[in-house]
Amino acid sequence: MSANRRERTGFWRGNSLSLVFGAAFLVVLAAQAVAGRAEFNEQLAVEGLQQVGFGDYLMSSDFAVDVTENWQSEFLQFFLYIFGTVHLLQRGSPESKPLHKAGTESEREQKLGDHAQSDSPRWASTKDWRQALYSRSLGLAMAVFFLFSWFAQSVSGVSAYNDVRLRQLQEPVSWVSYLASSDFWNRSLQNWQSELLAVAAMAILSVYLRQRGSPESKPVGSPHSATGVEG
Repeated sequence: MSANRRERTGFWRGNSLSLVFGAAFLVVLAAQAVAGRAEFNEQLAVEGLQQVGFGDYLMSSDFAVDVTENWQSEFLQFFLYIFGTVHLLQRGSPESKPLHKAGTESEREQKLGDHAQSDSPRWASTKDWRQALYSRSLGLAMAVFFLFSWFAQSVSGVSAYNDVRLRQLQEPVSWVSYLASSDFWNRSLQNWQSELLAVAAMAILSVYLRQRGSPESKPVGSPHSATGVEG
């Protein structure tokens, strides 16, 4: 086997998790676009209006709001989970830290400052704002993605909402008015509650159930009381 072939094999195997889920995301997004256009055209047909092409639907506010309302709830889930698990614990769950490690942990445990290693990220060895920022960069990134996608949902949502109102010969509403509307909050809250339920279910079910070989599960033979142990 040539060196190039080994490098290609190593790349695909070493990044298979993100590559497979990234590809699956694109496939499902395309399928959503097809199904969404069909549903949208059915609504237009009922109202006696001209149907839209696939390209026009992809550029529509109807498609944008359906996509972004799901994105923002997913990023909210990870933001809350990343920050919440710093201090919140679940006895017996691999999704929780060991019970004696609640909190931000010591610099030695986190390999910060003087305890940074030669291969540690550069900002981990600093002792100023860079270390403070990098120490929270994952949660902050999720918070930024959440806020950005929630804002995008509100902008595309008010456009889609006003399109419906105009077809019904009603006055459009402003973006600020839409933020206080039941449509905006129904779209947001119906996704938030499902994400919170999924996190809670994962945290408690992983105490008693197992998935052999998965890092999201404890080793199959671990006792139910084992906390912060991954397979």
